[in-house]
Amino acid sequence: MLKKIPKTNEMYLIIVIIIYSIIVTMVNKSFMSVENVFDILRSGTGQAILGVGVLIVLLSGGIDVSFTAIAISSGYIAVRAIMALGIDSLLLAFVISCTVGLVFGAINGIIIAYFKIPTLIATLGTLNLFHVGTRSVNAAQMPKCFINFGAAKIFTLTTARGSTIGLSVFIIPLIAVILFTWFLLKYTMLGRSIYAIGNSTESALRAGINVVKTQLFLYCYVGFINGIMGVITVSEVRWVNPVYLVGTELTVIAAVVIGGVKLTGGSGTITGALLGVGLITILNSTLVLLGLSSSWMDLFVGAIMIISIGYTSYQRKIENQRLLNFM
Repeated sequence: MLKKIPKTNEMYLIIVIIIYSIIVTMVNKSFMSVENVFDILRSGTGQAILGVGVLIVLLSGGIDVSFTAIAISSGYIAVRAIMALGIDSLLLAFVISCTVGLVFGAINGIIIAYFKIPTLIATLGTLNLFHVGTRSVNAAQMPKCFINFGAAKIFTLTTARGSTIGLSVFIIPLIAVILFTWFLLKYTMLGRSIYAIGNSTESALRAGINVVKTQLFLYCYVGFINGIMGVITVSEVRWVNPVYLVGTELTVIAAVVIGGVKLTGGSGTITGALLGVGLITILNSTLVLLGLSSSWMDLFVGAIMIISIGYTSYQRKIENQRLLNFM
């Protein structure tokens, strides 16, 4: 029966998540409560959206470290614009934030595609360039549309203690981003072009793929979904600091790599990336339940990342040996 289980990176991650969840539940039964599950889903939504953007960039063979700056700057500009215009509209907030994200993404795309600057170097520069503002906006100053969006639920339940819990509406934009990105990568020429560039830029050029346009599109799209994350972030925390997310980019990249996405490009799935983000989110949410300090988080992430990359490399080595024996 064990031999019939698909031996994929995604399957192993699911097994790890299940085993770890069982262990945490044995230590603290509140982990599997509906309230805690809803809280984990809510807190992991933004990271999952960022993870989808990181996935696309890694598939193309690049490494973007400016996405957190784009996300928080887009949300910050949206808040400031809503306050200045006096139009308390969530739709307008999304339009402003996504437009800012798209523009910042286009800047990344132009620098990388037209000037041929390595993605890591280019985005390290724009990481500092995209910082806007120096003043925080506290909860009392926040427009009501962000406060209401952060508190909105798809549905609510009443617990035995009489308290009300519910599933956050943040899950709706996440599902929309996942479905659109999945369709883009699986069924469009743009998606195939992203995979092709990640495997070999030279081969992609010989196959007639317009590398410049593809790179420009993917960075614009990543900037756009980072703009969605910007609104979600400021709505979740109910205040905004211009550098709030900056410094967390390596954790998101690590989560996506744990999901089986190759740093060298050309290989990876949305399912794997989401499972990697889910594992990191669960780890981060359960340290308190286990009685551990947050400093253990880096140790766990590092260990899981090394094991994941080592396993992926071993699988690739076995596959190459099979191909050589077949030939």
